[in-house]
Amino acid sequence: MVIHEGFENLKLHNPVVTTGIFDGVHRGHRVLLDSLVSKAKKLGGESVVITFSPHPRLVLDKDPGGLSFLSSPDEKINLLEASGVDHLVVIDFTIEFSAVTACDFVKEVLVKRIGTKHLVIGYDHHFGRGGKGDLDTIEQCAGIYGLEVERVEGFNTEAGLVSSSSIRNSLSSGDLDDATLRLGYYYTLSGRVVGGRQIGRTIGFPTANIEPVYHHKLIPCNGVYAVEVSISGNKYAGMLSIGSNPTVNNDPMKRYIEVNILDFNRDIYGERVTLIFKKRLRDELKFENAVKLAEQLKIDRENVVKLFS
Repeated sequence: MVIHEGFENLKLHNPVVTTGIFDGVHRGHRVLLDSLVSKAKKLGGESVVITFSPHPRLVLDKDPGGLSFLSSPDEKINLLEASGVDHLVVIDFTIEFSAVTACDFVKEVLVKRIGTKHLVIGYDHHFGRGGKGDLDTIEQCAGIYGLEVERVEGFNTEAGLVSSSSIRNSLSSGDLDDATLRLGYYYTLSGRVVGGRQIGRTIGFPTANIEPVYHHKLIPCNGVYAVEVSISGNKYAGMLSIGSNPTVNNDPMKRYIEVNILDFNRDIYGERVTLIFKKRLRDELKFENAVKLAEQLKIDRENVVKLFS
């Protein structure tokens, strides 16, 4: 996949185009991307995804600090590349760009800059100023400029229609299984190992404290998880705790991400690790004392071992 920063001086052969944010590049997105790639091959052209950076909500929201997303910019690029797309065009999203109307976007960007003849869009796609460019608007504008528009329906699981917001809701409420089903892959979180309080070491469960590398990456619901831990290309089973650690911590507002890596004994301070969420084991609990906590952690570790065996 060739990555283009902006749309200047593009030289594309019969581009078949789609556009969107693609947060998480989930199963619904991949139905759209499969249609895009298939259409491009059928027409002997190139598949092109147009996306925006930073995320428009980070530019337009009054309080962007509280926003969280399923994928970092780098993760999104990797997921899009895995879908088989030929070109990714990343447009710098600014306040000025947000004022461009849907028809002007079709005319000035899709037609003049990209050279689009075939546009593939999702069932609920909106773009242009205020998100007012819906399917009807797109088709009207496309007709003026000779674009063929293909609409792709959404993807449903047993739990309902797949969307980025539904996945964010599942992760935030603790339904990891539903999130995994909708994503089509295991959710991941990358971070650096930083210094911690070393309380786990005193009860026989030393942990690596993780600081996410992407500030706006969604952190799943508090609780204990079975995870796979990727370090320098190697993978290990791990027991992950997300939360305030109420048994040993008096600050309920402080949130920790700590992983006990099984059968591992190496100093990894400062290293980057990726947590791959396999199973949510239980809610975060407050125990009478550290001894009771350690007893429960032994049970949790046994469950992790069973899962990975």
